[in-house]
Amino acid sequence: MVNRIVSSTGSGTAPGGGAGDASGEHGPLWQVARATLDANWEHDHTVPSRTLYPHQWSWDSAFIAIGWAHLRPERAWSELNSLFRAQWRDGRVPHIVFNPLVPSGAYFPGPGFWASAQVEGTPPMVTSGLVQPPVHALAAWHAYRRARSEQGRTMLRRLYPGLVAQQRYLATDRDIGGAGLASIVHPWESGVDNSPAWDAPMSAVPADAASLRGYRRRDTVHAAAAHRPTDLDYARYVAIVTAYRAGGYRDASLPDRHPFLVECPLFNAARGAAEQALAGIAAEIGADPGPHRERAARITEAVLARLYDPQTGTFRPRDLRTNRLTPARTVLGLAPLILTGLPARQVEAVLAEATSDRFGLATRMARPLPSHDRTAADFEPLRYWRGPSWMNINWLVRHGLLAHGRDGLAAGLRASMIELVGTAGCHEYFHPDTGVGLGSPAFSWTAALLLDVLAA
Repeated sequence: MVNRIVSSTGSGTAPGGGAGDASGEHGPLWQVARATLDANWEHDHTVPSRTLYPHQWSWDSAFIAIGWAHLRPERAWSELNSLFRAQWRDGRVPHIVFNPLVPSGAYFPGPGFWASAQVEGTPPMVTSGLVQPPVHALAAWHAYRRARSEQGRTMLRRLYPGLVAQQRYLATDRDIGGAGLASIVHPWESGVDNSPAWDAPMSAVPADAASLRGYRRRDTVHAAAAHRPTDLDYARYVAIVTAYRAGGYRDASLPDRHPFLVECPLFNAARGAAEQALAGIAAEIGADPGPHRERAARITEAVLARLYDPQTGTFRPRDLRTNRLTPARTVLGLAPLILTGLPARQVEAVLAEATSDRFGLATRMARPLPSHDRTAADFEPLRYWRGPSWMNINWLVRHGLLAHGRDGLAAGLRASMIELVGTAGCHEYFHPDTGVGLGSPAFSWTAALLLDVLAA
């Protein structure tokens, strides 16, 4: 076991004086989280970490904004506003916004690899051409409700058109399957990059690990190679981006030319949750919430029709190349709990999956929530997304549990999240059995989401 960072994490009670109060039972832990965010602040946004991730990442910034709302709400709005300044004309929000002051070799693939400046309709700053799960409207609405103010309402008005454009892009350009779901064109777009959920569609991507010899991976400089994707995985990642870039990042005719097209349950559940959040935002700023509620219902119906597997009672990605659900049972299957319109039958089925030996969700959790089926032969407790526990996924699952009135399970997951950081610090991810911290230390979304659950 690792040494405890704070003297006690208790049973999961909030700081004594509520949000923003560092004097309660979890005061030392609150201060650790605050110090992490302060150290990672970069003039108008927060880097995920000062080691491996020196730029701005899309869904990281969304989760980070939730934490800043408890400390410095103006930074929460700066976080989201700076990201949406990099939105492309077609509505996509890029998954990386590159800081021009950071040396080009500090991260791979760097700005030169993406060549976004050569694409029409891109912002003046250099970005990637991919997206990540659209959790931004959910984050903006959550941050506003945590720290209501006139400034916050003004920022909701400012962000609203960009959030709507983001949803429109995903609903139109990315509805490759024509059934109302957005497709991801790369595992990086899922946010859960190296999940076993992508093994089947990735196996069909032609690539050779030797193709990486012309590049230098930076992730294995900062973390053990045994904890990261293999060279063959990375070669396939590069091959997929190269194919997308060759087409100018256009989404037209992707089925004819692109090697990876998948409908992801987490990604599309985030779309539905975003529409629900946009309904709240619209009502707050004087817009019509009705269309957002209608779209949330349609997305929920499509997720059920396309991604729910009644044989196993869980949700799975659909590989559009084979029109089959991928076989791995991962934490992606729990993500649709964030859809408030999910029918009771599916809620119960997902909870049966979550509370089984595969994932171990409980009112008193013996071990952290893993990212992959703990009983599977290919479960890897140390390797990126193939077993370890992640704070952001825990936060989303907890959010879904609360949405469906499962307060006891939500409390158990909250206590587990607090225990993870209390034991190991604000790491990027955690060993799913021992809770040992893995990946980058002083990781921003871990700190931010800890602040949110401490204040709950």
